[in-house]
Amino acid sequence: MTPEELQEISDSEKEAQSKYSHTVNVCVAAGCLSCQSQNVKDALEKEIKTQGLEQSCCVKGAGCMGLCSEGPLVSADNKILYKKVAPQDAPAIVQSLGQAPVSRLVCATDVPFFQKQKKIVLENSGVIDAERVEDYVAASGYAALIQALTEMTPGEVIEQVTRSGLRGRGGAGYPTGLKWSTVAKAASARKFAICNADEGDPGAFMDRSVLESDPHRVLEGMLLAAYAVGASEGYFYVRAEYPLAIKRLRLAIKQAERLGLLGSNICGTRFNFRVDVRLGAGAFVCGEETALIASIEGKRGMPRPRPPFPAQAGMYGEPTLINNVETYANVPSIIRNGGDWYAKIGTEKSKGTKVFALAGRIQNTGLVEVPMGITLREIVFEIGGGIPEGKQFKAVQTGGPSGGCLPSQFLDMPVDYESLARAGSIMGSGGMIVIDETACMVDVAKYFMDFCMSESCGKCIPCRAGTYQLYELLNRITHYQASPQDMDVLAELCDLLKNTSLCGLGQSAANPVLSTLRYFGDEYKAHVSSQTCQAGVCGNSGGAR
Repeated sequence: MTPEELQEISDSEKEAQSKYSHTVNVCVAAGCLSCQSQNVKDALEKEIKTQGLEQSCCVKGAGCMGLCSEGPLVSADNKILYKKVAPQDAPAIVQSLGQAPVSRLVCATDVPFFQKQKKIVLENSGVIDAERVEDYVAASGYAALIQALTEMTPGEVIEQVTRSGLRGRGGAGYPTGLKWSTVAKAASARKFAICNADEGDPGAFMDRSVLESDPHRVLEGMLLAAYAVGASEGYFYVRAEYPLAIKRLRLAIKQAERLGLLGSNICGTRFNFRVDVRLGAGAFVCGEETALIASIEGKRGMPRPRPPFPAQAGMYGEPTLINNVETYANVPSIIRNGGDWYAKIGTEKSKGTKVFALAGRIQNTGLVEVPMGITLREIVFEIGGGIPEGKQFKAVQTGGPSGGCLPSQFLDMPVDYESLARAGSIMGSGGMIVIDETACMVDVAKYFMDFCMSESCGKCIPCRAGTYQLYELLNRITHYQASPQDMDVLAELCDLLKNTSLCGLGQSAANPVLSTLRYFGDEYKAHVSSQTCQAGVCGNSGGAR
């Protein structure tokens, strides 16, 4: 594949698409598919054929369009967005092409949900066909890879990523350029690049949606990373519960191999890279780097002490780069536009954008991408549309089971790594669960502790025994069986778990408890001293769950 050949593919695809006067995109990502969007797509194709419009109208299966709560979503000519479309709406939509839209189905796009987003990772989601590499190439796909291989040295690629200020989007926020340079400097003839797509946070679906909607973008980012650090072998570690993402990722790999973008002497250079897919069995602990590596190697997914870090000794003891889906998906745009372009977005220490999965008690559930530094209030009440059924906002939980629950006093706080950490939470991979007044925060903490207890690998005693004891204490509190002394033990256990656990699962498992104790301590006291639950969900039942 040469730059000229890539341009030929792009020009050919654009010419083929230009022959159609109208294009109808149907979301066929998992969310809309669960609402029968495939039937909608089939009905639209049938209606176009019935009306003899095959030469002028095209129906395309596209990725996630974001507003999952209003699916199935259909876009007409990338101008009109329709919501809650049913198969029987196909005739009206086809007849409206080029005319007035079907008003009863129109989804307003001049609203904060769409207007306040800035799409980099999601720029192709809902626009291109995820199963056609030609569509990706027509949208500037693989241009960054060709540019890097033919015009840039590996060091120059790392320099641009470093200048961008990109930090790992998997949770810890470690500087991506620094991690890449560490692997690049490691002396070894064999290096690995791994994509962590083992998304295990309750309520999180960012990585799944990106892989379903734009798999070539993630693959291109991984290729760029492999070139930069000198890796020749790679793995996508994807949880098996994501069958659609796995299917489209495997198809993308085959298509890239067919075009000569994977394999030996890529683009006529000395760069060789082969990649394979490994399926995770749904163990949350395998999101931790060393546990993930062990799982790929065919061992039980359990973390090991660090150092050495994977950058020095990872897969089979060789230097290994690990980034998650969203991190890799940012890289093609950074190389195409330059690191300085990316660094202008976001805050001083948290650059770029962040993809969030909005879930819980919020009007607009779905996938959003916003610039770093946006406030929680903007996300919850403007983009998210506020709390449904007239209920009051109580808290927002960020960072999954490892994150914290933040009350209304933090609504005007900027969303960036440092601000969230100061407040007692974390960015995490991007899950954001909104909680309203009907929830008991002790019960919420118990739910997340139950999750961490179940997902602990058991290797270290603080996590194995500590999560169990914390869960039992919270269970006693929600059953009105706890004493004031139990509250002291609860705080002590949280401190022990945080400071003595082997890996990030145990070290952060206490965060939901610590944050709810800090900001909703009156609810704990009411459960213990007066056997009352302000939300009315605890008691003999022991909580809502």
